[in-house]
Amino acid sequence: MIIGYIGSGMALIAAIAIGYMVGSINRSKRVEKLLAAAQERAEQLKNEKLLEARQRIQELREQQEARGKRRDEELVRMEERILRKEDRLGKKSNYLEKIEDSLRQDEEELEQLKKIGAKLLSEEKAQLEATANWSQDKARAHLLKLVEAESQRFFSLKVKEIEERSKQEAKQRAAKIIATAVQRYAAEYIEENAVRSVPLPSEDFKGRIIGREGRNIKTFEALTGVELLIDDTPEMVILSSFHPLRRETARIALVRLIEDGRIHPAQIEEKVQRAKAQLAEHVRDEGKKAAFDLGIDLHPELAALLGRLQYRTSYGQNQLSHSLEVSWIAKMIADELGLDASSAKRAGLLHDIGKAVDHDVDGPHAPIGADLARRYGESKEVVHAIAAHHEDIEISGVLDVIIQAADTLSAARPGARKESFDRYIERLHELERICQSFPAVQAAYALQAGRQVRIMVQPERASDEVAAKLAYDIARTIEEELNYPGEIKVNVVRQTQFTENAR
Repeated sequence: MIIGYIGSGMALIAAIAIGYMVGSINRSKRVEKLLAAAQERAEQLKNEKLLEARQRIQELREQQEARGKRRDEELVRMEERILRKEDRLGKKSNYLEKIEDSLRQDEEELEQLKKIGAKLLSEEKAQLEATANWSQDKARAHLLKLVEAESQRFFSLKVKEIEERSKQEAKQRAAKIIATAVQRYAAEYIEENAVRSVPLPSEDFKGRIIGREGRNIKTFEALTGVELLIDDTPEMVILSSFHPLRRETARIALVRLIEDGRIHPAQIEEKVQRAKAQLAEHVRDEGKKAAFDLGIDLHPELAALLGRLQYRTSYGQNQLSHSLEVSWIAKMIADELGLDASSAKRAGLLHDIGKAVDHDVDGPHAPIGADLARRYGESKEVVHAIAAHHEDIEISGVLDVIIQAADTLSAARPGARKESFDRYIERLHELERICQSFPAVQAAYALQAGRQVRIMVQPERASDEVAAKLAYDIARTIEEELNYPGEIKVNVVRQTQFTENAR
């Protein structure tokens, strides 16, 4: 019986050993499979990374090529400007040579006249000696005539010399006054930007801003005229528009939408309307603050228009800052000349007020600004200085010259303005103007740096077929009237909205 137990134990041990060996073999196979799968996955990841790297290299190459192309175009434009300047210098050189030839001829004629005069004088003296039998009174009268002629010539030369010296002294004093004004006012300049970033509480807000099928973002862009850029930048979106007022309105509305959390077309429309009202109030406050800083009492409507210049640029220079600069510089020049500094300050502050409404009124901004100043009770001298600072009317007083000089000093100092930026803004304004010239157009917004224009039509005046024809007509008109690089995409949007109140 004991032998039987021993046999059973041996059999059990043998079974356990065999089971362990089989398990070891199975585990080895699983390990091999896992290693093979891991190697296959690693190879797949490597191929994916290589593909991404090639795509990134291709993108960088395209960016460098585009940057090089833009640089080449800028060099071509610079070369054309240099050639035009050389042509103008050549013409000026020819003109100066002609003037030199004319002066040389005048000098020769003057020398001949001097010789003739000397000859006549000697002949007159000889005749006087030959006629010594003249009476004393007659000889005295003749001698007085000779002395008078010599005296007139002497004093005319002295007067001419004094006039030349006075002109030189006046130029030196004017240069000193301008240099003093520039030295006393040395403000820094920061170029205006065309984009504005808005932070988000979390990445989830990007999807809520876009909305189902993009309805929210389309409504937002249609109401504000601003392009809303949503990219891979974490917790941030970008507002892009060349129009500062639209961009600030969109920023205020978007911040309010994010704070509220409810984002849908009706809420967007309400926030945009409130943002416009808030911005209008802010504009009035900015105008009042600018006038207060200068110690000037302005009509409330003029102050509101002045505040709008905070969101207007010229050659990249903020117009409200420019107006403040011109006011201070004009005051300094007036102080140096001993003139009325208060009128100079007022005219300097208001000299570009016409730019606050020149999008709504046709014509140069200087006469428009003068008409506004006259309407709101400014003095004749201030009104005339505003109208004459770009010589739209004839300059007639010292205040006109002071404002013109102060405007030039503020605009022409190094770094104050960027000509290319202003041409870019003018092109976008012209693009919107062309689109709005069609009767059925309700609003037009230039987007993506002028590469796209979005046009809202009045649905009651244009059917879908008319809207399609309108897109074609606007595109052809842009081709004929506007110079631009690349192509412009014309989007015509016709939308009918119905609203009812449930009580």
